Amino acid sequence: MEIKILKNGTVVQTTAPYEVTEHVDVVIKDDVIAEVGKNLSEKYPLATVYDVEGKLVMPGMVCSHHHYYSGLSRGMLVSSGPQTDFIQILKEWWWRVDRALDEESVYYSSLICSLDAIAAGTTSCIDHHASPSFIEGSLSTIAKGMKEVGIRGATCYEMTNRNKGAAELKEGAAENIRFAESVDEERKEGKKPLVEAMIGGHAPFTIDNNGLQLMKDAADRTNRGIHLHVAEDVYDVTYSHHHYHQDIIDRLDSFGLLNEKSLLVHGLYLNDKEIATLNERKAFLAHNPRSNMNNHVGYFSKLQDVEKLVLGTDGCGGNMFEEIKLAFFKHRDNGGSWWPNDFSQVLTRGNRLLESMFNENFGVIAPGYKADITIIDYNSPTPFVNDNVATHIVWGMSSNSVSSVMVDGNMIMHERRFDLDVERIYAKAAEAAKKVWNKVDTLSAH
Repeated sequence: MEIKILKNGTVVQTTAPYEVTEHVDVVIKDDVIAEVGKNLSEKYPLATVYDVEGKLVMPGMVCSHHHYYSGLSRGMLVSSGPQTDFIQILKEWWWRVDRALDEESVYYSSLICSLDAIAAGTTSCIDHHASPSFIEGSLSTIAKGMKEVGIRGATCYEMTNRNKGAAELKEGAAENIRFAESVDEERKEGKKPLVEAMIGGHAPFTIDNNGLQLMKDAADRTNRGIHLHVAEDVYDVTYSHHHYHQDIIDRLDSFGLLNEKSLLVHGLYLNDKEIATLNERKAFLAHNPRSNMNNHVGYFSKLQDVEKLVLGTDGCGGNMFEEIKLAFFKHRDNGGSWWPNDFSQVLTRGNRLLESMFNENFGVIAPGYKADITIIDYNSPTPFVNDNVATHIVWGMSSNSVSSVMVDGNMIMHERRFDLDVERIYAKAAEAAKKVWNKVDTLSAH
């Protein structure tokens, strides 16, 4: 058994009731927190000790919806046509990007997204992947990059019929099943997987009823939840009414796709009845404020009605300090009544999503919880107490405050340094990105 101790830190609980406790030792045995208290290091003379005096010891953050395939798109220089509506944005930009990806670029996308997330204090990312030219094996490639960096997460393949029709749907379903069963094999071998599986779908307007049935069959076969975009734009709603004469949620529910393991994304144009059904089925819904603003799709004005709302980025990086700030300020700008503590609860609820997949405890610095921990170097100019923890997270802390990050009991980044050749990884990623960009320029939007 390997024992590590975070010595003499200030433990901060980010789930209500918030709690700040100074001068505390946190004892980690293998991958789980074993003890939290004062002067515990004296009990374990052979432990590896990290002195965190003056720093905050907090539960790691969860990005509840990411697109790792966007990892090499930053600053992308390609020719594109008009992008005056959401469908044009998809066709002219993102659907050309994902079609240009191959095994090498998917691998480096995973490495880069994982490194960036860890550096920002994010310990888990829930990925939603697409690479139509490289489907079989793509999820294992994503998982490989995650594991090499050491981040926790989950991934799935976006089933869709937008490129090759029924054949593409079947390939996507097969990849989701293959990867989920490979995770099951890890467990049979006595391992604790760091990367879990979900059953992915792009969005209902690119999945016909045969595709939804394939998703249902895959979810039942693997005992996994679905991960699916819904109502990101009003087009998705109109399409569902036009072609299927149903609200989106009713259509999904008719296939039995909604349960406590389901993760839907965006939901800007869901109606009250749909949100009520979502809540009845106990499904999660991920809010992605930066992406919504970037794509100019509108504001999710009903987010306060969603019982299991979580926070994601939709591929806009893995920095949850940035995301929670944008979530709060955009909400206030829209006249919403939530305050920082409400959005802190949304962010930390990502741990409930992890628990639905990993069947372990996450999100609290306490015995029996997984040792996914972010260490913050934050000098507060005002009192830092139980009642204002969330306000400090939104108004004061940032990813610049992140000093060290532990995942699964392993110190992935210590004092802002990785035990990896990060410069080489970024250089290789830049080479792969150039190839992707060149290929994007050869692909039409149709």
